[in-house]
Amino acid sequence: MQPTKFPSIITPSQKVRVIAPSGALRERERFEQGLKIWCDRGYELTMPDDLSQPWGYLAGTDEQRCQQFVEAWNDPNCVAIACARGGYGSMRLLEKLDWQELSDRPKWLIGFSDITALLWGLAKHKGIGGLHAPVITTLGNEPERSQQQLFDWVEGKVDAITLEGEGWNNGQATGVLLPANLTLATHIIGTNICPDLENVILAIEDVSEAPYRVDRMLTHWRWSGHLQKLKGIAIGRFSQSEVSTPSFTMEEVWRDRLTDLGIPIVMHLPFGHDGENAPLPVGCIAELDADNGTLSFLRSH
Repeated sequence: MQPTKFPSIITPSQKVRVIAPSGALRERERFEQGLKIWCDRGYELTMPDDLSQPWGYLAGTDEQRCQQFVEAWNDPNCVAIACARGGYGSMRLLEKLDWQELSDRPKWLIGFSDITALLWGLAKHKGIGGLHAPVITTLGNEPERSQQQLFDWVEGKVDAITLEGEGWNNGQATGVLLPANLTLATHIIGTNICPDLENVILAIEDVSEAPYRVDRMLTHWRWSGHLQKLKGIAIGRFSQSEVSTPSFTMEEVWRDRLTDLGIPIVMHLPFGHDGENAPLPVGCIAELDADNGTLSFLRSH
């Protein structure tokens, strides 16, 4: 995988379009809180009329959600696309999406969790880097630090961010940062949006996955040969993973499934669900330092 192109820095008063490419919008109060943070910053937010018209567990039909994304991306006055929420559904859009319909002009796509599919698709098919960062419905629950990091990054007020965790294994590595929800990324393996993972530092997080299910996913990655290509692995938060039956801990699973890869690994980094969710630019150059327990990334290539 090669470094991606990044959008230009943006400024308050510019237009940001809100879309719902995944699950049905249910958290109205949290949604309004997130909108207010963007608006208070000075951005002009617009959203489609059918944003809150669910289709089963999805935020609309595949055609509606795909149209939302394409129209927002091709809007020449829009500088960023903020996803309303995650859930499930963005992978379905990739069956219908014609990447040739999308402008080659980079703009920020902001989201995480289920939005992994669109972030990886943009990186693979357009060579454009989005931002793995809070969606509208989670932004209001973020601590001030990670809210500020998000805006500082897209507004060009910082050129580097360093996150601190706990390191183990094999020194330092430099590579292309590829953040993801582990479950989504696992299901992307074998599809035409799975990038070549050579030269990649993979950053993973997840929610409501028991240790044995994470074990199963990492074992699949091992069998596929993809883990063996990586330069390093950055592990964020795996929240709501408690089980009542006899079990390995999540950390025990990571160590059992990853230690023998012989690459730097840093865990307990501040990104993911249910807590601080620091922004991670898709496709930037990053350094993973397992001796000091840090993940650092730069704006420029």
